[in-house]
Amino acid sequence: MKNNVKLARIEHDLTQQQLADRIGVTRQTINLIEKGKYNPTLKLCLAICHMLKKTLDDLFWSEEENE
Repeated sequence: MKNNVKLARIEHDLTQQQLADRIGVTRQTINLIEKGKYNPTLKLCLAICHMLKKTLDDLFWSEEENE
């Protein structure tokens, strides 16, 4: 899953740790989400969106694989 979490987090002048603390996850979780190595639950996606004042469409999208 591709995302713009890092860009939105930086717009709000938050560190990974600050965002993690505010939504109740670890800094490592935020790091993995930003790198696209962890697919968060819908509940976690919504928490991130709410904290960063963005929509799901603004922050997350799926990239179709070409077969």
